[in-house]
Amino acid sequence: MSETNFSLPLVPLRGMVVFPKVEVRLDIGRDKSIRAVEEAMANERLLAVSAQLDDEVENPTQQDIAEVGTIVKIKQMLRLPGGLVRILVEGITRAKVVDIDESGTYYRATMETLVSQYDDQVETEAYRRLAQSNFLKWAEETKMVTDDEIRRVMERTEPSETADQIVQFLQTELVTRQSFLSELNVLRRLNMVVGALNMELQISDLENSINNQVRQQMEKAQKEYFLREKIRVIHNELGDKSDPDEEAEELREQLKKLKVSDEVRERIEKEISRYSRMPAMMPEANILRNYLDWVLSLPWDKESEDRLDIAEAANILDADHYGLKKVKERILEFLAVRKLSNAQSGSILCLVGPPGVGKTSLATSIAKAMNRKFIRASLGGVRDEAEIRGHRRTYIGALPGRMIQGLKNAGTRNPVFLLDEIDKLASDYKGDPSSALLEVLDPEQNSTFSDHFIEIPFDFSDVFWITTANVPGNIPAPLMDRMEVIELTSYMEDEKLEIAKRYLVPKQIKKHGLTGHSVKLSDAVLRKIISEYTREAGVRRLEKTIAKVFRKLAFEIIGGSEATPKVTVKNLSNYLGAPIYLEQEREKNAQVGLVCGLAWTSVGGVVLPCEATTMAGTGKLSLTGSLGKVMQESGQAALSYIRHNAKELKIPEDFHKTMDLHVHLPEGATPKDGPSAGITMTLAIVSALTGRKVRSDLAMTGEITLRGRVLPIGGLKEKLLAALRYGIKEVLIPHGNIKDLEEMPTSVIEGLTITPVKTMDEVLARAFVK
Repeated sequence: MSETNFSLPLVPLRGMVVFPKVEVRLDIGRDKSIRAVEEAMANERLLAVSAQLDDEVENPTQQDIAEVGTIVKIKQMLRLPGGLVRILVEGITRAKVVDIDESGTYYRATMETLVSQYDDQVETEAYRRLAQSNFLKWAEETKMVTDDEIRRVMERTEPSETADQIVQFLQTELVTRQSFLSELNVLRRLNMVVGALNMELQISDLENSINNQVRQQMEKAQKEYFLREKIRVIHNELGDKSDPDEEAEELREQLKKLKVSDEVRERIEKEISRYSRMPAMMPEANILRNYLDWVLSLPWDKESEDRLDIAEAANILDADHYGLKKVKERILEFLAVRKLSNAQSGSILCLVGPPGVGKTSLATSIAKAMNRKFIRASLGGVRDEAEIRGHRRTYIGALPGRMIQGLKNAGTRNPVFLLDEIDKLASDYKGDPSSALLEVLDPEQNSTFSDHFIEIPFDFSDVFWITTANVPGNIPAPLMDRMEVIELTSYMEDEKLEIAKRYLVPKQIKKHGLTGHSVKLSDAVLRKIISEYTREAGVRRLEKTIAKVFRKLAFEIIGGSEATPKVTVKNLSNYLGAPIYLEQEREKNAQVGLVCGLAWTSVGGVVLPCEATTMAGTGKLSLTGSLGKVMQESGQAALSYIRHNAKELKIPEDFHKTMDLHVHLPEGATPKDGPSAGITMTLAIVSALTGRKVRSDLAMTGEITLRGRVLPIGGLKEKLLAALRYGIKEVLIPHGNIKDLEEMPTSVIEGLTITPVKTMDEVLARAFVK
C-alpha cells in the first residue's frame, strides 16, 4: 500500500539489504554512488538504497536493481583513503523503486513508500513472541550476537520492527534477505523469520554435534599418538623396529633386490607408500602388510638351472622306476628340446592310470632328473575357484591361490608342479575350478596369470606342469585338450616282482630298522604275496602288505628270538593270515552257455564269466549281475543280432515267442559296465539256444553291432594279463586293436594265442567245440 512518492538519490548496494529501524555502515566506492551520497548530505540527508541483483555489473540499470528498497537517513559520513566513503545510515521505511534516472552524474530514483500490512493481531503477536524466543535460543547457542543486540531485539514490541531486527543477524543469502524486505504482510514475514530461525537452530545443533565428534576424534587421535609414541620409544629402547617408516624402508630395500618389470615395481612401490601412510591400528594395515610380504617373497627372478645331461637324467629315471618306457622317453625328449633350443615348450603332461602305479612318485623323479624344485597340490574335491585364483583382498585372512602359494614355497619360478587328482575336481556356486585352471595350464595364457590376491600378472610359462588322473573320462574336455596324455597301465606280475625286489623291500627293511638282521623275502614269497594277498593295478597295497610282514618280524626279533626269523611260502600265512584272493578255478570242460569274457577295472583286468540259459516263456530277456546301462544295451543288441540271423545260426525263428532268456554275470554285488561284453553275451546266448559247447580255454572281449561287426575296446593289456593268469590259451580281440599289440610285453605275446576278429561269424567259428 503506497503513501507518498519521493525523488531521492539512489545507491545500488552490492550483497546487502538495509531494513527499516536498523543502523548499518556502508562503504561507497563507485563515483555515481559517492555523488549520490554527497547530494543527499546537501539535502536533508535522505538517501534511497536498493540491492543490486548481480554484483558483477559495474553500471547497473533499473533491471539490475531490486524493485523494493529502503529510504534511509545518513547519520554520519567519513571519507577514507583511496577515495572511499563510509556512511552510517538508519533505515526509515520500505519503498518501491518506481523509476530511475540514469542520465545525470548519479542515480536518482522516484521512490514510492510502502506500508506494512496486519491481519490477525492475536496470531501476529503470537508469532512475534515465538520469533523472539527462538532468536534468544539461537543467540545463546551461537554466541554470535552481543548482549546489547539481544536486549535491543527482545525490547521490541512492534511485530514488523521485531522481524526486521532479527533478520539483520541471520546468515542468509541475498535473495532470502530481499524476500524478507519485499514481504509487506507482517504475519507472513514473521512466519518466514520463525522458519529461518528453526533452520538456523537445526544447523547450529548439527554443527555442535559435528564439533563434538571432531573433538572426540581429535582427543582419541591425540591419545593414540601419545600411546604410539610411547610404544615407539619402548621398542627403540628394546632395539625393536616398529616404525611404519622403518618398515616401509625395509620393504623398499627388498623391492630393490627384485628383478621385476617397471610396471610391477611401480605397483609395489605404490602399495608400500600406502602402507607407510596408514596408521598401524587400522585393520587394513595388517591386510596390506600381509599382501606386501606375499608379493615381495615371490620368486620373480629366481629359477633353478636345468640338468640337461640326457644320460644322467635317464639313469636317475631308471634308478627310481622300473619300466615306464614311454613316460621316460617323453621326459628325455623334453630335455633334449630344452638343450637344443634353450626355451620352454609349454610342457603339460597328464599321467593317467589306476591308483598305485606310481604317477606321483614319477613326477618326483622327473623333478629330480631335471634338477628342479618339486611342488604338489591335490585337487581332489576342490570346489572353490578361489583355491586356484586366490581370494579378493577384501577381508582379513585372504590368501593367494594354490599356484602362487606353491611357487612361494618352491622359491623358484620354474619348478615341477604336480596337480594331483585333476579328474576329481568339482564345481558349485563358488565357481568352476576347472575353468580357472585353463589360464594356468594354457601355454598361450599362463605367461600373464593374474591371481585375485596378488593382482599383478605372474609368468607361469617356465613351470613344468604335470597332472594325474585315474579316469581320463572325468577330466573336463577343455583341460584335456591342453595336455599331453600318457597312460600308465597296470603292472604285470613280473613287473611287480621286480619293483618289490628293487624298491619296496629295501625301503621297508630300512623303515622298520631291520637293516642289520639279514631279513629277506624270496621271489616265491613275493609272488605269493602278489597273487594271493594283493590283487591291484599298482603296488600300493603290495607295499603295505610287505610292511605288515616286516612289522611282525620286528616284533619277533624284539621278543627275544635267537635267530632271525625266515619267511617262507609255507609259513607266510602266519604273518598275513589266510590268502585273500584265490585264483579263479577255470572250468576245465566245455560248457553250454558259459563264456569267459574279459573286463577292465580300476585295479586291473579280470576274467568275467558270462552265463546264459533258456526256459519256456514268451521271449523275455533278463540281464542280471548288477549291469550298467551300457552292458544292458549290449545284451539287447546281442538278442537283436541273433533274431535277425536265427536261420543262419540254425535257431528256430520263433524262439523269441516260446523261450525266455536269462544272461547272468556272477559277483552281482560288484557293479559292472562298459562297451566290451557284446560278443561275450552274444556267444553265450547262441550257445544256450543251440546247445553247442563253448571252449573253456578261450576268452574274448569286444563290442558287437546289430550287423555283427566287432568293435575295438580299451584296456587290452590289463585284459590279456588277466587271461594269462586265469590259464586261458587263446583270446579273441577286435581287429581294430591290433595296433595295441605293438607295445604288449613279450611274456603276454608268447603265453597267449591272440586272434583278431572282424565279425561275429569269426567268433562263432573259433569258439565252439568242434
